[in-house]
Amino acid sequence: MLNQPINRLEVLTYIKRHAEEAIGKLSKMFGAVLVAGPRQVGKSTMLEQMLPTTPHVSLDDPILLTSALSQSGTFLKDNPPPVFIDEIQHAPNLFPQIKLLLDQSLTKGQFFLSGSQQFKMMKNVSESLSGRLGLLTLLGLSLREKYAVSFNQPFLPTEDYYNSRRQDLPEISYNDIWLNIHRGSMPELWANPDFDWQMYYGAYVKTYIERDVRELTQVGDEVKFTSFMTVVASQTGQLLNFASLARDVGISQPTAERWLSILVASNLVYLLRPYSNNITKRAVKTPKLYFLDTGLAAYLTRWNTPEVLKNGAMAGAFFETFVVGEVVKSYYNAGILEAPLYFYRDKEMNEIDLLIENDGVLYPLEMKKHADPQKSDVAAFSVLDKITGASGGTGGGKGRGPGGVICLYDKLVRLDGEDRVIPVWWL
Repeated sequence: MLNQPINRLEVLTYIKRHAEEAIGKLSKMFGAVLVAGPRQVGKSTMLEQMLPTTPHVSLDDPILLTSALSQSGTFLKDNPPPVFIDEIQHAPNLFPQIKLLLDQSLTKGQFFLSGSQQFKMMKNVSESLSGRLGLLTLLGLSLREKYAVSFNQPFLPTEDYYNSRRQDLPEISYNDIWLNIHRGSMPELWANPDFDWQMYYGAYVKTYIERDVRELTQVGDEVKFTSFMTVVASQTGQLLNFASLARDVGISQPTAERWLSILVASNLVYLLRPYSNNITKRAVKTPKLYFLDTGLAAYLTRWNTPEVLKNGAMAGAFFETFVVGEVVKSYYNAGILEAPLYFYRDKEMNEIDLLIENDGVLYPLEMKKHADPQKSDVAAFSVLDKITGASGGTGGGKGRGPGGVICLYDKLVRLDGEDRVIPVWWL
């Protein structure tokens, strides 16, 4: 039976976030927990749901913000722990005061913090709260969360994973996958299917630029910054090329580098690192860039309906972007800050879309938007057997693990050896 995404207009219930379990663990390990992530992905809603009796202070309130900025010590006396402080990036001077309070008490789970500007916050965290704070990155809704799947392990293409995953597995139609890709992962859009997609993302971009971008850096030309976001979205799934980005927007390369760092720090863009070890000297060293919300990327690049998107020139790039985002979420939601994800490409044009490294084993994956995978799709996997570190040789690796092709086929089946055809809803 086809599982349907949760519709909050009908059931009026909270969409349970998989990150809750990791936050619970962090709160027992650290005096403070910080949840970082893009705007409107549900950070505040999740923490409010988890902490129904804990006082909530939002620094979006100008009066409270003035108090936090001008009298940080008094502010925390007026709002003593345990407390949830939202939009903490607006008052970085609170971090030293939080440190003092944590040093006076060994109690765990005293401060719950959230914010949407990660590098600004992390600068203050590294200076004031190192070793005292647990950090989690929250992105938009995962496919699992939309379909009320309770399974919450990071994706890994192993027999153990598949055996556990099949216990809680929705079957999602081809058209519904493209609806998910196009509509994106913002909780409000899924809670309210009558919300206009274009109006929502138009307001999102405007708010993001007017608030986060202005606070993070001096962007003299907001129109050009919007154009820059659009060009980055049009290159999702491609190797990062600063010269091309700068040329297409009409800005200098240093400016392009600075502006991309804003998108990465805001968790709107993810840079997938190339895999390399001591013998992969001929491997490409440039990362690939991916938009973490495919709905926002579709809005910026003007793919205005799921039908147009799935039949368009960027369909493959959007499917790949969606898959990478889902895999990243599975690691972030488990509390893993640095997902062990890579890609492989060398000077001989051997390519592997995604590598997952676990306990020294490399698991290779391809992403194809079609539903008829072939053995040729996994032919490049053999290049890993030549890499010493991945073949049990002097590099110390444990070998290549099973992989597969993540695609729109409807069954999990073996393709070649241990490599499988993996339907996208098995992620």
